[in-house]
Amino acid sequence: MRLSELQQERLRRARSFADGELAPNATLVDQSDTTPAALLETVRREGLLGRALPAEWGGGGYDPVSHGVELAEVGRVSSTLRSLLTVHDMSTQAVLRFGTQAQKAELLPHLCSGEKLIAFALTEPESSSATQVLQTRAAREGRDLILTGVKTWVTFGAVADCFLVFADCEGRSVALVVERNTPGIEVLPIHDVLGTRGSMLASIRFHGVKVPKDRQIGADGAGINFVASVALDQGRFSVAWGSVGILAACLHACVSYAKLRAQGDAKLGDHQLVKRQLADMLVEHSAARALCMRAACLRAERDPRSPMETSLAKYHASASAMRVAAAAVHLHGANGCSSDYPVSRYLRDATIMGIVEGTHEMHQLALGSYALREPYFLD
Repeated sequence: MRLSELQQERLRRARSFADGELAPNATLVDQSDTTPAALLETVRREGLLGRALPAEWGGGGYDPVSHGVELAEVGRVSSTLRSLLTVHDMSTQAVLRFGTQAQKAELLPHLCSGEKLIAFALTEPESSSATQVLQTRAAREGRDLILTGVKTWVTFGAVADCFLVFADCEGRSVALVVERNTPGIEVLPIHDVLGTRGSMLASIRFHGVKVPKDRQIGADGAGINFVASVALDQGRFSVAWGSVGILAACLHACVSYAKLRAQGDAKLGDHQLVKRQLADMLVEHSAARALCMRAACLRAERDPRSPMETSLAKYHASASAMRVAAAAVHLHGANGCSSDYPVSRYLRDATIMGIVEGTHEMHQLALGSYALREPYFLD
């Protein structure tokens, strides 16, 4: 598929911003395990936090292809900053899809501008991926809900202004937008993770937090099956494109290294085995990007196959990123184990891609069922 002129212009803008503003800070973010406030402000000013939302709410109105290639460019230089866009997009898309007009008018302009950051709070310490078993409780008290429980692995939860929280309310799941400054909220930062370091992870404890009923997004019982489902689909789309970015970064790093690294009278890239490795990387990147493009096009068309095609793209792209990043470290030899070369960071970040927004195994189960009921290979 060829990009339209508008999409090409958006790609050029994203690439210029990623290389000029984000790339110089990527190593600092990784090594310090924090994202500086000034860098968050740079992202806000560029408008990245509202790209996929309609212009009527202050968003960029980007189509899925434009949004996808931008996510890949950000992911190419920093998986951490791509994860910021992912978690913000997940929650804003849920509000856009299931919020009332009043809720959208109140929340979306602030979220589109980046004036407020919103984090996605679903995972719990004991349930992990078992989203149907929520230990966090929301009890009714007049026109309010009283929230009690713990969420963990909340991306950018340490600095978010509000959270999209999922809880059990009388046996039915609900989704609530909860302001960070509400009494009873305790934020516990999580440090020293393997990859996407600097993503300001946190556990969030809710000690009898009073949430107004008008902050509930969607109907009673819609929390997991509808609100979270839409958010997770957006997250998988974003992680898939971010994985394409990691693949591109690995390929670029290996090609540059193979051209410059001398072995006697020859360059590393002159060896047939190295060319074979580069060929495999090229194929993995091209295939992952093609699957992401297909997913983006189906999303734009509102095709009913879109969620499963997004799952397919996420599964393949994240698995490819892990394989290629490991091969990139190997191709660099001992240098690949040094922080002086970026491939070690790519490998750590790629490992995270196979876990977030559904593990490889979860996607395998879903895609296996999809293959059994859909004549995909005849399309």
